[in-house]
Amino acid sequence: MPFPPLRLLIQTPEQTILDAADVRWAQARLADGGGIGIWPGHAPLLAETAAGPLKYADSSGEHELLLQAGVLQIVPQGITIYTTGLASARDLDRPAHGDNRAKRLQRLAAVLRGPAGH
Repeated sequence: MPFPPLRLLIQTPEQTILDAADVRWAQARLADGGGIGIWPGHAPLLAETAAGPLKYADSSGEHELLLQAGVLQIVPQGITIYTTGLASARDLDRPAHGDNRAKRLQRLAAVLRGPAGH
């Protein structure tokens, strides 16, 4: 029996950037430099994403968004990406020199706390 399509939700502390139903697959860049392909039935996962393109396909075709770094959560019902917002091509060209693990964890904590610091 095939798995049902996914729901893709992209959220910032201030707003929902995307809420797409009927998602057939998605691809994102992870902070470790690798990529991930997500299909219906994917195992649950929590991972840090790098700034870059998020590609996905739904019933209307293939789409791409440039996102800032964030956190990716996969559950049986769908995918949620928590990010600080959309990225520009210029953001993606910046080198990551000096971006160590402690800085990345601080950035993740700030995204998860939201605008009020809760």
